[in-house]
Amino acid sequence: MPRFNERTVTGSPATTASAAPVTVLHPGRTLALTSAATAVALMTYTAPMVTLPETAADLHTPLSAQAWLLNGTPLGLAALLLVAGSLADDHGRRRIFTAGTLALGLTTVLGAFASTTWQFTLARIAQGAASAGLLASSLGLLVHAFPTPHGRLRATGVWGAFVSGGIAVGPLVAGALPDWRVAYGVLGAAALLLAALGSRSLTESKAPRPGRPDVLGALTFGLALVALIAALTLGRDGWLRAPVGLLLLAAVALVAVFALVERRTATPMIDLGLLRRPAFLASSAGGLFTGLAVIGLFSFLPALLQQTLGMSAMNTAWLFLLWSGLSFAVALQARRLAGRVPPRLQLALGFALHAAGVLTMLGALSAHSWTRLLPGLILGGIGSGLLNAALPLVAVESVPAARAAMGSGAQQTFRYVGSCAGVALTIAVSTSVGGGLARGADVAMAVSAGLAVVAAVVLGVLRERV
Repeated sequence: MPRFNERTVTGSPATTASAAPVTVLHPGRTLALTSAATAVALMTYTAPMVTLPETAADLHTPLSAQAWLLNGTPLGLAALLLVAGSLADDHGRRRIFTAGTLALGLTTVLGAFASTTWQFTLARIAQGAASAGLLASSLGLLVHAFPTPHGRLRATGVWGAFVSGGIAVGPLVAGALPDWRVAYGVLGAAALLLAALGSRSLTESKAPRPGRPDVLGALTFGLALVALIAALTLGRDGWLRAPVGLLLLAAVALVAVFALVERRTATPMIDLGLLRRPAFLASSAGGLFTGLAVIGLFSFLPALLQQTLGMSAMNTAWLFLLWSGLSFAVALQARRLAGRVPPRLQLALGFALHAAGVLTMLGALSAHSWTRLLPGLILGGIGSGLLNAALPLVAVESVPAARAAMGSGAQQTFRYVGSCAGVALTIAVSTSVGGGLARGADVAMAVSAGLAVVAAVVLGVLRERV
């Protein structure tokens, strides 16, 4: 297996003289660029977590609409990750990676100039769509650059650690800079720089058989997701109201149409036959419950701390660095578990630790004690690190190597579908429960812990079926 700082040359003098030109791979460069771009995408995603009160005040966003400020990026991600993965496999992973990173830079800079809630939300959706191209193609590029199982294990472990690293650094950058608009400008400039480097340094790769974009599939899936998030957002004002029920019915109907489209198209965004494979089900369930239980809670918890404990954005970012920093460190070292702990068992353990950590935080906000959060943040950080390390490896191993970007896109789609639903559910629960925000936060934590327990059980059952 080539080391990260070496380059591999595919072909020999005998074959290249009569066949295609030599393809030069740069594993280390590919890993560095895809990991750095992934970290910037996650920094852009998590930056509003600690600036939500300031951003909402600046844009005059009511509490009932604040879910859209957080959910714009995961909405764009979830809607387009599948089609981005297929496009990357069929039309070139470097091409989609570079286009996505460039678009992320431009849309992030545009977001800094938003003056209304809907302008900011649309910019965030566009950032999510751009990030979809970046993230879905990244793992495909890594699978091509690291073809051996051992090399793939190391590369996906580092990439997963940078997912945690971006989550850790994003709130710190946003909290340290004088204004949320300045933070967006800095992150946009970083994405533009990485796009320029990627276009010059990465080696192109694609699946053997190119296909056509599944536009109808992307449209029906995106509309289904918008209907679901709108229903969950409106639910805080009453779950039994007619608009909520109609939106939920629309979401179900659109998912059914999406499944029908995918069965009939020659080049589907996702091969529904993969759902019969336990490995793919484990990857999908892991992504979905990571979004629902982990990302959903921790996306809104910083704002709850600021509103209930009076903490500043920077102090909140430092506190959450305990969780996200541990997640980064654990994800970076989790590759040492390979061969000892199956990835699906690692996922189950990660969810169990998250559940245990969240349960220890119950009552902390009511007691006005941020120190009572520390044990839970430690346990949750370790659990999150295990999840972020195992998810990319399960994703690429759950599909044929030629469809690695589609496997990555599918798993991350479920992750951000869960994130959208989790954020909306967390905000709806924590702001609608009687007894104030502190009491609502406890209920939201209990829901998150319950979802994590369900995930651990589901993954344990799937592991036994393999």
